[in-house]
Amino acid sequence: MKIQNLAIIFIVIMLPISMVLTVFVQNQVETLHNQIAYDNKLNRATYDALKAFQLNTINNDTSDLTNSKLRDIEASANTFFNSIASNFNMAGFNQDVLKSYIPALVYTMYDGYYIYSPYNNTLDENKINDIKQDDGTTIKKSDKELLDKNNNPNATYSDGDKIYGLKPYIHYSSRYKKGSVDVIITYSLDSYITIQGKIGDEDVFKFGYLLDDVSINTGNNTASYRGITIDSNEETKEYIDETDTQYTYIKLNGVKYYKNEDNNKWFSILNNESYIQDDFNPNTTGAFEYYREAYEFTEWLKNGKGRPLLELTGKDAVDENGNELSEEDQNKFGNYKIFEFKESTGINIEDPNSNFTQQRLAVIRYSIEKNLSIAIANYNNYTGVQTNFQMPKLKEDEWEQILNNISIISFMQGLSIGGKIYNGYSIIINNKNKETVNEDSLYIVTNDGNYHKPNDKDLIDNNIISGILNIDFERKSVIKEGTVNYFFPNRAIGCYSSIISNTNVETVENLNKYIARKRWEFSKSIFYCIRQRTLWTI
Repeated sequence: MKIQNLAIIFIVIMLPISMVLTVFVQNQVETLHNQIAYDNKLNRATYDALKAFQLNTINNDTSDLTNSKLRDIEASANTFFNSIASNFNMAGFNQDVLKSYIPALVYTMYDGYYIYSPYNNTLDENKINDIKQDDGTTIKKSDKELLDKNNNPNATYSDGDKIYGLKPYIHYSSRYKKGSVDVIITYSLDSYITIQGKIGDEDVFKFGYLLDDVSINTGNNTASYRGITIDSNEETKEYIDETDTQYTYIKLNGVKYYKNEDNNKWFSILNNESYIQDDFNPNTTGAFEYYREAYEFTEWLKNGKGRPLLELTGKDAVDENGNELSEEDQNKFGNYKIFEFKESTGINIEDPNSNFTQQRLAVIRYSIEKNLSIAIANYNNYTGVQTNFQMPKLKEDEWEQILNNISIISFMQGLSIGGKIYNGYSIIINNKNKETVNEDSLYIVTNDGNYHKPNDKDLIDNNIISGILNIDFERKSVIKEGTVNYFFPNRAIGCYSSIISNTNVETVENLNKYIARKRWEFSKSIFYCIRQRTLWTI
């Protein structure tokens, strides 16, 4: 056969293959490009939701209250959907269409989480309400009669309607049964726990922080934590308006109380209005009270009526009905004693590598995975989209972010991006909040008027003034005579090499351990102020 004929045969065979491969590669490139573009859009919308939540909670004096928090989360979710619609507008999707591809939003909080997803609106016909008539008589009507728009034209929903909204708050809880112990333990993002149930024949309801290495001297109201003395004379100040006057304050039960030095009166601020606190004269500070209460709760567990709990292991976890978990679920909780203290392990119970911390993280992860998987799987019943919605597999470093921070997790599934169906999620952590404090929340103020990260290499003992939370450097507003005035609670300036460029800092895996190792170089002041501010402001 002539070589010309072979060449023609080669071209005839290879040309279609080449064209198919070219189309395939172009399709794969386009798919990858769309994947990255959709990831960025989802990240931006989730970040917008987080910023809205931060803005509302930082400037809201009642953000610690449940109703106010729900309002802030609803506003944040609305921001997310507005932002996602804006980001996808050029792709031809509006907000109503995109909602069909978003099976869930998750707001992880200090001791639990909210899931924002569809649910069936169920009205209770057995709950009866007394309704007063204009003539003074009373009639009885059920919730279903009052709240179903089929029975009441002023109602918003009907019984059985599918509604996209916040589901009830889910705590980071697990039930344990062993011998005479049957308790539910609710965990949090730190060492605070709540214990409810029975120990023997006694009903138990206890709560508090678990801490090792604490001693209390009630004679002079001082506490010692890891060798650092915490007394009851520490004082914190901040600005509460645009003037140059700083006010001494304490924080109790989530509320800040300020002292007016002119009349020696304490007052609180709610919605930019000040309220005098009559007969309010605190003689101790939150820092000492924190350690005293933590010491008493820890002693109750170690040496008091809570001692039977020391025998609990992860294998003793049961479901909400008290039934034994499957072997697969049991393995997620481990088979080690949950409450082991430094006396037996050499590890503080609140440290990241303690058994307690490992169990706490396991419970939080199990709860989120279980309920979120159900919410996303059930989404198939609420949408006409031909997609099998299911929980994606998160990476271990992503779980580490979720388990140690307040965060927002968003999911988007089902959109075609060319060669495959999009299945994306975004995790944005919230390190500016009033509920908890992590390593990114702490700054150290020095006598040069600057604030630094705690691991700033330039920090030395003789220039440290105090430890401050990052939200104290956020701009706030106050209304005076109908005019909005803006101010900063703390007016220190961010250190350029520590805060702005992040170049002059030590690399540390765990801030608390780093401080503990360095405390003799810094003297006691830096460790003292960080522990005091961290624990006082929770």
